[in-house]
Amino acid sequence: MNAQMTAKKQVPFGELIREKRLAKGYSLRKFAALIGISPTYLSHVEQGKVDTPPTVERVRRIAELLEENTDELIAAAGRMPEDLPPIIRRAPAKLPELLRLAGDMSPDQLEILLKRLRRNAERESKDH
Repeated sequence: MNAQMTAKKQVPFGELIREKRLAKGYSLRKFAALIGISPTYLSHVEQGKVDTPPTVERVRRIAELLEENTDELIAAAGRMPEDLPPIIRRAPAKLPELLRLAGDMSPDQLEILLKRLRRNAERESKDH
């Protein structure tokens, strides 16, 4: 079974932000000011009325204010963290293949893989 079949329905970015903003007690105007955008733009984002989501930097600020995982919110916004393209370019044949294979893994399988990779990275850093 692939990840697409097991993944739960994804909430649109704007709806997600609105739900989390309200849960934290931020007014639209206050939250927009803290992010550095206009209340009108934030309202449009939350309603899904924008073609271009906020920049990665602004999504990072949103994640910080909402105490949410930055990478998850960046992905929900349809953006990519700026550190990933250079990493992929360093191994353009292997890393896309790894991502495609990982894309078919369950969340539990991904967690096992991540734990193994972290252990290997720790061993490597101790050896050097």
